[in-house]
Amino acid sequence: MTFLFDEIAHATARLAEAGVPSPRTDAEEIAAFVHGVSRGTLHTVKDADFDALFWEGIARREAREPLQHITGRAYFRYLSLEVGPGVFVPRPETEVVAGWAIDRLREMDVTSPVVVDLGTGSGAIALSIAQEVALAQVHAVEIDPVAYGWAKRNILEHGQGRTSLHPEDLADCLPELNGRVDLVISNPPYIPPGAIPRDPEVRDYDPSRALYGSGDDGLDEVRAVERTARRLLRPGGFVAVEHADEQGNSVYWLFPEEKGWRDVRLRQDLTGRDRFVTARLNQD
Repeated sequence: MTFLFDEIAHATARLAEAGVPSPRTDAEEIAAFVHGVSRGTLHTVKDADFDALFWEGIARREAREPLQHITGRAYFRYLSLEVGPGVFVPRPETEVVAGWAIDRLREMDVTSPVVVDLGTGSGAIALSIAQEVALAQVHAVEIDPVAYGWAKRNILEHGQGRTSLHPEDLADCLPELNGRVDLVISNPPYIPPGAIPRDPEVRDYDPSRALYGSGDDGLDEVRAVERTARRLLRPGGFVAVEHADEQGNSVYWLFPEEKGWRDVRLRQDLTGRDRFVTARLNQD
């Protein structure tokens, strides 16, 4: 065992004691970041090249600072994105939402589908769709100036010329696309006011504007997504919106038939928890 792996073992114990959910993975990720190698090539770091900055990173993670803030990168589907203070760190459960949208777009008989991502944050969903759906034209909407800056950096790196960023509010954005959009997707803020997230990485580091929804139930932004999707979508277009696992039934009923929705479905993430609602605009 190399000196680095011995230090990683000690760091893993410290992170586990601090309650970090994936202590070994996080210790290796920090070691790889500090030493400029991949996790798979950590064994190539010579003992003499060990960098004590590793322990600075471990101390930050031990204090429950998000791993992604320490390394400056978040992984989402096939992307490595720049993230940091002021932008929501994309989560694995949102990958399922993006995957559902990608599957629907691939099934469409549309040469160049038009997609709108409302409240794009880091740009994770928008960029995944642009990367994985050939010829998709993706419009990412983000009103918060700090999050907009992160999205802009990621779009410059990964956008492939098919992702446009708009500094607009999701409630009244993109009137020029009314009735022309094939799919609207959103991971809006939805935590009810007064609720406290369990994980310190979320509670203490993610921006509150990306977490806490308006209204007594936290779902006013989801209501705005419903109205905007109804305005933007072409007949037969799809919408997908993420929510907290206990909000599924409430969000389901925000897409009623009398407002033109059909095929409303409550869908689960990989852990079996209610995670997002999808619907289709009537073609009549």
